[in-house]
Amino acid sequence: MLRLFINILFLIKNLSLIHSNDLDNDKDVLTSLTKKKPHIIFILADDLGFNDVGFRGSAQIPTPNIDALAFSGIILNRYYVNPICTPSRAALMTGKHPIHTGMQHTVLYGAEPRGLPLTEKLMPQYFNDLGYSSHIAGKWHLGHYKHVYTPLYRGFRSHVGYWTGHHDCFDHTAVESQQWGLDIRNGLDVGYELHGKYTTDLVTEESLRVITNHNVSEPLFLYVAHAAVHSGNPYNPLVAPDEAIAKMKHISDYNRRKYAAMVTKVDDSVGRIVQELQKRQMLNDSIIIFSTDNGGPAEGFNLNHASNWPLRGVKNTLWEGGVRGAGLLWSPRLNKTRHLADQVMHITDWLPTLLTAINDNQSLPVTTSKIDGISVWHALSEDEPSPRTTVLHNIDDIWGSSALTVGDWKIVKGTNYQGAWDGWYGPAGDRDPKMYDYKAVRLSLTGRALEAINMLPTTADIIRLRSQSSIDCNVRMPYLKDGIKCNPLQEPCLYNIKDDPCENYNLAYKYPDILHTILLELDYLNGTAVPPSNKPLDPRAAPSRWNYTWTNFGDYDELEYSSVYIGKI
Repeated sequence: MLRLFINILFLIKNLSLIHSNDLDNDKDVLTSLTKKKPHIIFILADDLGFNDVGFRGSAQIPTPNIDALAFSGIILNRYYVNPICTPSRAALMTGKHPIHTGMQHTVLYGAEPRGLPLTEKLMPQYFNDLGYSSHIAGKWHLGHYKHVYTPLYRGFRSHVGYWTGHHDCFDHTAVESQQWGLDIRNGLDVGYELHGKYTTDLVTEESLRVITNHNVSEPLFLYVAHAAVHSGNPYNPLVAPDEAIAKMKHISDYNRRKYAAMVTKVDDSVGRIVQELQKRQMLNDSIIIFSTDNGGPAEGFNLNHASNWPLRGVKNTLWEGGVRGAGLLWSPRLNKTRHLADQVMHITDWLPTLLTAINDNQSLPVTTSKIDGISVWHALSEDEPSPRTTVLHNIDDIWGSSALTVGDWKIVKGTNYQGAWDGWYGPAGDRDPKMYDYKAVRLSLTGRALEAINMLPTTADIIRLRSQSSIDCNVRMPYLKDGIKCNPLQEPCLYNIKDDPCENYNLAYKYPDILHTILLELDYLNGTAVPPSNKPLDPRAAPSRWNYTWTNFGDYDELEYSSVYIGKI
């Protein structure tokens, strides 16, 4: 195949010498032949707070590897995810809003007999159609009650990780609904041999294995879905190696210190993955995305200690702290980099955006016309206005909460937890620029890999971008002074989210026409929703029936409970 490719290039070169008048046309042909499809590395952190990475202005938790990508790529400033795990992952994989797949209400539990509908075409399946080799390392959380819902049947060639929503990062067990069971997989097999290996390291090593063994003549899609920094089981919710915790001794709160250690392990993982891409000479042909799946759970929420400061709210709320994600896009294929991108983007947009990048701005597959995502590749690459003007944060008719942003305006109608998590939660995280370690970015594994391809950001770039990306809620526009307090349980709230990202100033009474217009749009969108697919917990799923393992219980009937050997499932 390689010899044929070389012969074609040689033929084109000779034709261009003979027909000098056609030189421009020959260059176009040569460019199209030599343009490789990019390797796509999508790194998803679980429950990471907006304020828990250095590129968003915090200096408390060192994240030099992640920051190096952010400062040399694009920092996504108005990037939105869904408020909780399963809906976000469903949106990412399908390019559809969860209200259109039935995944909009809470999360998928280990004992539920359901999954992301099999009628949906997923991201790896789209990519595979274009010649990709797709792999996943880490968390799935989109269904496992039958094997056809698991990663190897949804487009991925390999999977080492787990199926449910969380687990202990050392013993790999998950406690759900007062049931306890092992949840770690090597493909479809239970990964007994992986016991004791820290999950972040396990995910990293599997990612490195995939990269190292990849045939570079074909494009790679690697979905790195970390367990961190989601809290684990109630008996040990924040799990990190002792040596990582010891390095965070500058943080006085011990639980926050453990959380920080979990973040640094994810950062180390990013550095090792980028380094391996450079070693394999794949980095120059890569697109790397780093994202959280939802806002962080602040101190006391899910026994966690994340920070979304200065944004309002937490995970599983529709305030900015629940849905505005820490995210970045990095690639040598971007025409304009090293800037804070104010283009509006939603997690559903990744599928068409990446397909556009793969197809080099050519037309997207016909099947993508049925998705909700919009390609923003050109807008981000050229730093031009985003084609997305509306972001539906969620509609949950069971809990009676919804939120929608149209242009610069956001409404919040109803809320979760009866308003118990509607405030602003720290810690602020040492946001003084003098506290930030600029040298660490350049000396990190990512920094060194970027230096090798002449993409290392300068210290001046880092200082400028950290300043621009740090949200200051003390700055307000004159008209915001008329804002009043609002209880979304009693009436809808309206915010100018561009000028008031911290949602301090409700302007519903000042701009009733805007409020009314957005409410009409919200009603219209609700009319397109399908019912939530949540189902009662199935007693057949009890891990005690399956050698204390969470498994694909729906594939077996009652008579097989006692006869199936769990290691063969």
